[in-house]
Amino acid sequence: MLTLRLNRQGTKDRPYYKIVAVDSRKRRDGRYIEQIGSYNPMEAGVNYTLDVAKADDWISKGAQPSDTVRDIIKKARKESMQAEA
Repeated sequence: MLTLRLNRQGTKDRPYYKIVAVDSRKRRDGRYIEQIGSYNPMEAGVNYTLDVAKADDWISKGAQPSDTVRDIIKKARKESMQAEA
């Protein structure tokens, strides 16, 4: 099964994450299929980038987002709706 989840990068006490599509059986930081965004919890304000179209494409193919990625997708959709209005 495919999942959309975070792949940890960075150093000790300075993490940042890639948002990736990956087989659920792979390790957290193992090989992934495609990177669709990034998330930096050390930044204030908008601390993520996400290609919403790619995320929707993977979800339509059956990928299940993790809880954190699901929240980031919701925020990105809300932000894009506000930008259009």
